Amino acid sequence: MKIIVPMAGRGSRLRPHTLTVPKPLIPVAGKPIVHRLVSDIAKVLGEPVDEIAFVLGDPAFFGDDVVQSLTELAESLGAKASIYRQDQPLGTGHAIMCAKESLSGPAVVAYADTLIRADFNLDKEADSVIWVKQVAHPEAYGVVKLNAKNEIVELVEKPAEFVSDLAVIGIYYFKDIAVLKNELQYVLDNNIIHGGEYQINDGIKRMMENGKVFVTGKVDEWMDCGNKNVTVETNTRMLGFLEKDGEKLTADTITQNNATIIPPCYIGDGVTLTNATIGPNVSIGDGCVVEDTTIKNSLVQNKTVIKNANLDNAMIGNHVHYDGQYTTISIGDYSTLE
Repeated sequence: MKIIVPMAGRGSRLRPHTLTVPKPLIPVAGKPIVHRLVSDIAKVLGEPVDEIAFVLGDPAFFGDDVVQSLTELAESLGAKASIYRQDQPLGTGHAIMCAKESLSGPAVVAYADTLIRADFNLDKEADSVIWVKQVAHPEAYGVVKLNAKNEIVELVEKPAEFVSDLAVIGIYYFKDIAVLKNELQYVLDNNIIHGGEYQINDGIKRMMENGKVFVTGKVDEWMDCGNKNVTVETNTRMLGFLEKDGEKLTADTITQNNATIIPPCYIGDGVTLTNATIGPNVSIGDGCVVEDTTIKNSLVQNKTVIKNANLDNAMIGNHVHYDGQYTTISIGDYSTLE
């Protein structure tokens, strides 16, 4: 089994946090988004993953440190890491085709801007599985249309009239991804463009036209990391899930001086808390210093200093120095506010 992870986008909606760190490497509940996503998919598949192919963007932004992090992720799952580059933002279909050398055999394609919680048996008899989540407002999503056999017969983007309430979440299984590769090659060769880009949906629609059987795989939870507010919300939800799972969230190396931690919270290595109340629903990365501060429902990355603050629904990057009374803030890496 292979996992293909297109992740070349710059994550502009999550700026300033993505000015220095690619969005898939932003930590949520103490672990980068792409690390959580790939690990959770590997669990659901229930079989060994032998290769994980990552499609990255400009090497100046997705540099050696990113490659090293992704290589370590793949190896931790017993897989080989393959690194490809998408030099131009030409769409989802084009991104997948940048990894064409890896497009053979059974594979999952997963876009690295979402997190899931799922527990189901993958239908490997179908030609393809498209993972979906039931949503309250399907008109805001791309949805699947089903026939009487509960097979997917159409993909409809933001339907004005009700088609179904099953939204496509950007994770797909292909019994033989070489079939998708052939159809996407046709899309590229014939310049089939929607929204100014080459789309995975055009390859999928050609597979359906040629009789391939698509079914749904339903996830229990689907969490977005598109912008600051939803990323903070996703951090809150993920902390709750991890607490229920019994996962250890607080490092043994933290220092507390008149400090209170209200779970669930993730507290990284070497954190110092002085005259502080942390939680609930807070993640604080390694090496941070927090003094005379209250933080709840917030996400703080690594090696940041926070003093004299009362934070709620805040997202703070790496190597930040913050001293102030603003409550709901979004501060990128290497910033100083005093």
